[in-house]
Amino acid sequence: MATVTRPITTEKSTLAVIVDWLTTVDHKKIGQMYLVLNMLFFVLAGVMALLIRTQLAWSNLKLIDPNRYNELFTMHGTSMIFLVIVPIWAGFANYILPLQIGARDMAFPRLNAFSFWLLLFSGLTMFTSYLFGAVPNGGWTAYPPLTGPQYTPGPNIDFWILGLHLGGLSSLFGAINFIVTTLNLRAPGLKLLDVPMFTWSMFITSTMVLFSTPMLTVAITLLLADRHFGTHFFQASQGGDPLLWQNLFWFYSHPAVYIMILPAMGAISEVLQTFSRKPLFGFRFIAFSSVFIAVLGFLVWAHHMFQVGSSLAVNAFFSGMTMIIAVPTGVKIFNWIATMYGGALRLTSAMLFAIGFVTMFIIGGLSGVMLGSVPVNWQVHQTYFVVAHIHYVLYGGSVFGIFSAFYYWIPKMTGWMMDERLGKLHFWLMLFGFNLTFFPQHIVGLLGMPRRYYTYAAGQGWEIYNLMSTIGAFLIALSVLVFIINFFVSARAAKKAGPNPWEAPTLEWATSSPPPDYNFAKIPTLTRMNPLWDEHPDAGH
Repeated sequence: MATVTRPITTEKSTLAVIVDWLTTVDHKKIGQMYLVLNMLFFVLAGVMALLIRTQLAWSNLKLIDPNRYNELFTMHGTSMIFLVIVPIWAGFANYILPLQIGARDMAFPRLNAFSFWLLLFSGLTMFTSYLFGAVPNGGWTAYPPLTGPQYTPGPNIDFWILGLHLGGLSSLFGAINFIVTTLNLRAPGLKLLDVPMFTWSMFITSTMVLFSTPMLTVAITLLLADRHFGTHFFQASQGGDPLLWQNLFWFYSHPAVYIMILPAMGAISEVLQTFSRKPLFGFRFIAFSSVFIAVLGFLVWAHHMFQVGSSLAVNAFFSGMTMIIAVPTGVKIFNWIATMYGGALRLTSAMLFAIGFVTMFIIGGLSGVMLGSVPVNWQVHQTYFVVAHIHYVLYGGSVFGIFSAFYYWIPKMTGWMMDERLGKLHFWLMLFGFNLTFFPQHIVGLLGMPRRYYTYAAGQGWEIYNLMSTIGAFLIALSVLVFIINFFVSARAAKKAGPNPWEAPTLEWATSSPPPDYNFAKIPTLTRMNPLWDEHPDAGH
């Protein structure tokens, strides 16, 4: 079953190669184009973060004027969420998911390509705003009435709305494709509950996308109508309700947290079992905990709105749901630790980032439980404590998971190994820089520093913590530079990976590296969850 299949290569002209990539419907090439595009946006968003942190490094700095700061703040948050973390998992899934389930391609190859091009034009639309001097500046949450026609009459927010419409369609089409592929193209004998954890996580995530993204689409469409067609959905003075925006936006945006984090959980599950030399402890518990997280993720959105004057009963309900959602998350963490316990650990770069994910996400989860308490939330909601929380969850979680996935699957995608020394340098720089950046923000938030302010007065005890955060941000940037250097140095060295350099158990490692166009010369028949370890029992111990 696991016979290695090798591609047949033929020489092509440069023009033919370019045309082939631009017109491809091959899931592997589309996945790679996703990853390259997402990393370009990641670098752009990172540069914006450095400018923001430089402005906030000390009190009373005026390196950036308030409007430019609002533009940077808006585009940084929008880019990181909608152009990097959400779609980058579609890139990994495009490449890996069909291989993991024994399929030759995605269910809808042309729709798959269309999803990528929609994402590209989504990003181009938002960044084109710089050419017209109309950069979105209403914050990544775009709260009315600030983003309404009265306070933002120019096209700034229109670029943001159009970009999100295109990105939302890309997400929806991609989600449909992943769901149908997982349900209909699995190899014979492979049951749905036996698919690898990354595939399972993408299946659950895609289901969440289908139910949540239309809410965001409705919200931004109503905002567009308010701005240009004389409606007043969000204008209180005209009979509208700004809270309608908050309910619609957060009904999408809190599930979006799990849309960003569940694929990372799936990826690190693969990494942890491979480098622990043990099958995942409690596979079913991890799988069904994803289902519970997905369901509960739709029942916590109003904890972002404890300050709007809701009744005690409403606040108590959403506070309780916020506490309860920690339970399935705790189940995952317990099972990950149990997987590592007693295992023959191999501390590769991928494994280090996976462990970093677990530890950083625990810190972010604990601060999230604190924010789920109404009295605590009332005290710190509009402070840097919340900024620290969201970055521990989404950067300490998602981004650490993304780099773990890169180090794990790049050998499969390229056929060569990443340099482990540079990979570990990348990890330690990022881990130290990340904690230096965001842990002090918990403290400065408790000291009362508001978020979304472009400067602050002296004498409040905030300077030292902001300076530490700024230094940490530059260390993070240095770590990303190390990763980029590592990629190109490793590509030049071209140390052959072989079909399965990690001795991993899942089906994508049964093909050559990189896989042939057709993935599998013969569709395999599977009877076990970890087919490669089942064929060689000693490999998984």
